[in-house]
Amino acid sequence: MELFVALNSASGALGRESPERRVAELCREAGREASVAVTRDLAALCESIQRALEGGARTILVGGGDGTLGRVAALLLERDAALGVLPLGSFNHFARDLGIPLRLDDAVRTALTGVASRVDVGEVNGRVFLNNASLGLYPSFVRLREQSEARGPARWLVRLRAAVRALRRHREIVVRIRVGEVSTVHRTPIVMVGNNEYRATGLELGTRASLSGGRLAIYIVRGGGRRHVLRLAWRMLTNRVGDELEVLRAEAATLESRRPRLHVAMDGDVEAMAPPLEFRIRPAALRVLLPAEPRE
Repeated sequence: MELFVALNSASGALGRESPERRVAELCREAGREASVAVTRDLAALCESIQRALEGGARTILVGGGDGTLGRVAALLLERDAALGVLPLGSFNHFARDLGIPLRLDDAVRTALTGVASRVDVGEVNGRVFLNNASLGLYPSFVRLREQSEARGPARWLVRLRAAVRALRRHREIVVRIRVGEVSTVHRTPIVMVGNNEYRATGLELGTRASLSGGRLAIYIVRGGGRRHVLRLAWRMLTNRVGDELEVLRAEAATLESRRPRLHVAMDGDVEAMAPPLEFRIRPAALRVLLPAEPRE
């Protein structure tokens, strides 16, 4: 079957009910028959997609968060198959930055009628990421947050508690970053490597204007202890973040550390990696179905 739908039932926005019937109904209304797979097991989900690709599927609709989409994207790189994004996660940064609707019905219709465009992806030590890869304080925050299954309004309290606990455990890391022939050493609480550049001012803080610029953006927070990190958070809220960051732009970079393992948060998932960490951009490597009408 040419159209395959894979839904991660563990994704943040799904709750107890899965939307597979609604997705199948929308496909039929558009004159498309789809095979639908639903599971909480991400490895099993990827296996089902791999089988669908081998069976001739050329349109893969994926419902889940950014972590799920990143894992699936790795299967689709450099292929003719196109990814249809159904943003069912908690934050859906990838969908937002591409202008994909967040309502399920609209996202399905976009995937069925949209235009296939190629976008960049980032990669670190062979692991694909769609948004960014972060080291230091942020992976600690993610790991603490994941210890709770809280949903709805309670999840914000969980995140606040996780942030406080992460700050209490905060230790700066010392890293060497090589871009081409230039090597610099940094003592920092956070390094974030973005798939293309993020806006860092105004109401669009944390969004990207383009995912096809062909460069990584490496953000290094200046060191200074816990008070400095708290001040950074405040400056971000008050639109004065620029003075706290050093930004490098490159197609590839190497990050070295004396630590034997570094925890890296990629699209919300945390993985321990042995340095050196080799980052690179993979330009136009992923086909994604985007709205036919460009966003304003």
